[in-house]
Amino acid sequence: MVRWQRGVLAALVAWPASGLLAQAADTARAATYGRRAPAIRSIAIDARMAEDLRLTPGARVRLSAVPGAPGETVEVAAVVERRADPAEVARREYRIRTHLDHLQALLGLEDRVDRFAVGLHPGAEVDRVVTRINHAAFGFRAHPSRAVAVESSRTFQVVERFHRAIGFITVVASAVFLLCLLLLSIEERKRDIAALRLMGLSRRTVVRALVLEAALVALLGCVLGAGIGTVASWLVNTHFQSLYRTPLLFAWLTPGIFLFATGTSLLLGVAAGAVAAWRLVRTPPLTLMGR
Repeated sequence: MVRWQRGVLAALVAWPASGLLAQAADTARAATYGRRAPAIRSIAIDARMAEDLRLTPGARVRLSAVPGAPGETVEVAAVVERRADPAEVARREYRIRTHLDHLQALLGLEDRVDRFAVGLHPGAEVDRVVTRINHAAFGFRAHPSRAVAVESSRTFQVVERFHRAIGFITVVASAVFLLCLLLLSIEERKRDIAALRLMGLSRRTVVRALVLEAALVALLGCVLGAGIGTVASWLVNTHFQSLYRTPLLFAWLTPGIFLFATGTSLLLGVAAGAVAAWRLVRTPPLTLMGR
């Protein structure tokens, strides 16, 4: 027995009287006009349901709108892969697709829908069409797809802002850690820097050398971080895609993220190296030597 969750998809189009006559004439000439529905109706099931119940195209099951009812025998005609939709990744229910007239007969809801979608040609004015639909009749409300997407994505917007806040805190903490690390590293080499100054090297040359070294260290750290991020993303995607059986990517290291991380790392490395180097070169060489 397969439980069916209520859901109806239909299209509603307003036609003038002449349009109805033309539509009736076209229907009478259609290749499917006068045909009856087959004795055994066909359905499409999602891949998760096919895997769990071991169903393949051609298998026959009994379908009922009420749990425990005898239902009717239907044939599995196709197995449909789920889309990578974050709003549905954690849902455990199965999905079945039927023909519209079959669904209406199954649920006993003749000419009744919960919601329907209207497709527009490219270049059509969406706001104007929405206004005309809302003024066509009373009892329903039309919304553009972008408004529906924004309303249903509020949870993911909150999660995105949370991730941005974590990323900002991580960058700030990394900058402070990098500055402290370079200060300690250069502080331990103050005798070498003092020797270079006593040999006649200018402050600018010493600062350039230390800044270049800091930039190389930052670049190396960025490359290592990108490698670790790539491996971590692969592990996360492999685990959760297998757990939820979805093609959705849970972690994704994009070129934009890599370029941002590289630029930020170099900028912070150069700035930290410059601050640490300038702090030492301003100290007299003999003082650095401990005299």
